[in-house]
Amino acid sequence: MLKSQRLAVLPIDSYDLERELALVDQHDAGGEYDAFTFGSWSAHVLANGSGAESDTAFRPHGDRLTLTELGRKLPGIMSLVTEHFPLDRLQWVRIFSLADGILAPHVDFLEFTEPGTRVQIPLRTGEESLHSENDLVYHLRRGEVWKIHTTDPHSARSSAGPARLSLCLDFAGAAEPVEIRGDVPAARPVRVLDLPEVTDADVEELIGSGPRLTRATMRASFRRFAALHFERRAHATAAFDWFAEAARRTGDEVMVAKAEAFRTYCINKRGYRETFAW
Repeated sequence: MLKSQRLAVLPIDSYDLERELALVDQHDAGGEYDAFTFGSWSAHVLANGSGAESDTAFRPHGDRLTLTELGRKLPGIMSLVTEHFPLDRLQWVRIFSLADGILAPHVDFLEFTEPGTRVQIPLRTGEESLHSENDLVYHLRRGEVWKIHTTDPHSARSSAGPARLSLCLDFAGAAEPVEIRGDVPAARPVRVLDLPEVTDADVEELIGSGPRLTRATMRASFRRFAALHFERRAHATAAFDWFAEAARRTGDEVMVAKAEAFRTYCINKRGYRETFAW
């Protein structure tokens, strides 16, 4: 059962956002979360506790929400936020950009004692832009408001073409619901993909079809292990099992340890701003 929830649908067509989305496309964001990302992924900060665009590392804070320089350039997108969402608990406003890329399965908020509430609203997306949670793969349509269940393993994938742009709002507190104003009735049911079950043959083809893993190619190679979860019904964390098995077949214990360490970093334990060295 999908734990992430579609909370509402916003009248997004009433906002003229194309020029602003083009500005996001041109904006140079930092690589704070590069360890999780394969392909083109970036987080663009519109508002945070400091008002500094360089302040990109997510953390809970008690400061007043302040627009960054980028946020001031995007009044239409910020209007979407202020007209539909409460601001008293809102701590971060970001836009996630993903183009021809994939995120390693991961658990958010491992660095903090209490998770907050994360809401995403796709501003530009296509049918091939997908999210996943545990063993389910689903699609967030443009304008849908989703509460993402961040404390179970999850991932995202986007195909080639214009970047998928998703507005991400982080609220303090996990228990209190987010009150949404001015939503419209949902026209379609939630889209969860019906994927065929993964087979032993699928896994064997995955492990055996690519180039042999080396210490130099481990990072780049992980992408294809993460991708199978979006084509076949399998738990998101199975990617780490398959990756570790591929490492074991090399006979290189250093590579096996690295594969297991990446699993730990993504889904079990990591420190605030901890990086992963391949």
